[in-house]
Amino acid sequence: MMSGVPRATYDDVKLLLTLYEVRREDRLREARRWFVASFKVKTLDAFNALCPPGSEPNASYRMVTTYWEMVASFMTSGVLSQELFFESGRELLLCWERIRDVLPQIREANKNPIEFRNLESVAHAYIDWWNKQAPGAYQAFSARVRG
Repeated sequence: MMSGVPRATYDDVKLLLTLYEVRREDRLREARRWFVASFKVKTLDAFNALCPPGSEPNASYRMVTTYWEMVASFMTSGVLSQELFFESGRELLLCWERIRDVLPQIREANKNPIEFRNLESVAHAYIDWWNKQAPGAYQAFSARVRG
């Protein structure tokens, strides 16, 4: 155990394995595949063009982002060890990198300043953790993911 970092529990491990199993569900796997390949928007106009309401891309966007928001909420509420999650949960950070530019516009359009608040909070903590573990790795990852 690192000094000052709570020790991960067996329940943390069970929850991580359950989250991994959920990610393997066919529809979520397809949505994740689409998101990684296609979701590279930076503006609300580009978002609306790629993901019009009622479309499959919109459903995939919602499925991926709300999944990672849910996972992040487990960490912000203290149910899941951030430290353990950060060891293998980089896809959450990929999701954040892809939505971070357009999120302020989405929040404004939806009149919801807390939309994806957990995802944002955990992503920032993840970036801080990764910068301490491997300086420069996050910057390289971000450049790759954001293209």
